[in-house]
Amino acid sequence: MAAADGGTGGGSGAGTGGGSGGEAQPPPEVRIGTANNSAFNFGAHGTANTTNVTDAAPQDAAQHELLEAVHALRQDLERFVATEDTRVLDAELVAAEEEIGTSGAASRTRLERLRDALAAAGTAVTALGSGAAVGESVAALLRG
Repeated sequence: MAAADGGTGGGSGAGTGGGSGGEAQPPPEVRIGTANNSAFNFGAHGTANTTNVTDAAPQDAAQHELLEAVHALRQDLERFVATEDTRVLDAELVAAEEEIGTSGAASRTRLERLRDALAAAGTAVTALGSGAAVGESVAALLRG
């Protein structure tokens, strides 16, 4: 195999020579500048996996306000005794967070579902400051 790799020796280690004239060879180098959305594998049996996550910033101030209100309401809901309606509301809040986080904005359909889930969850939820903030943000975005 020494002939195939330029005659650097029989695997005795980097920089040990074995080349012409007995001069020490510099160790092999790998340099990676910038690598975005990449995975690397080194070694014969290694594996490389990558997961790319995109967190899009909300497209406008109203979407940003909705996202903050959604976070606050989800925290407040943790203190409630869960009902079917609050579980549905929480699922809609999670979906809204994900949609805003990936696309930068909640779609009209998502806003309508969120509005309906808030109404179904009842006055206890909308009486919370965070619940009222979500309701107001949703209403403003639906008005356009």
